[in-house]
Parts: sequence; structure tokens; C-alpha cells
Amino acid sequence: MSEEDIGENEDLKEVVRAEDSELKNLIVNFVGTTLNLEKEVTVENIVKVFAEQFPEFVLVLAEENFLRGYKQALADIHAYQQFEEEQQAEA
Repeated sequence: MSEEDIGENEDLKEVVRAEDSELKNLIVNFVGTTLNLEKEVTVENIVKVFAEQFPEFVLVLAEENFLRGYKQALADIHAYQQFEEEQQAEA
């Protein structure tokens, strides 16, 4: 599987509504000012600013996501092996 097969995450293009919470308001205003945006702030804009200015936060999220995905993959492999063993026992 290549990067082209995966495609782009459409959630990155989602506009963040600042009025949803005080923290979102703070982040949207900060990101908008930092990137000199005259229009809406997207999730992608926020990720970009956090990656540049608070990389240790983004890294922790990425590591956690990777580890959970890896753990799930191992669980899936184990479940599939058990399924195959059961299928062979029934045959």
C-alpha cells in the first residue's frame, strides 16, 4: 500500500468552529493570527501550527495512535489464526 492508495484525510479540510468552546476559540484565533489567515481555520492549519510550535504534543498523539494501531493489528492476526485453526479442526 502506497501513500497514493491511502489518499488524503478529508477531515483535515474541516473548518473549526471557534464558538464551540473557549479552548477552540483560543486555538483558532492563535492559528489564524500565526498563519495570517483572513478566512476560516481548518484542522490542517491547526495541525501545522502545533507541529511547528508544540511538536512534543503532536509526537505523543502520533506515537499513541501508532501503538494502538500496531496492537490492533496483532490482535487481528491472532484472531485470524484462531479462526483458521477452528476451520481446519472442523474440516
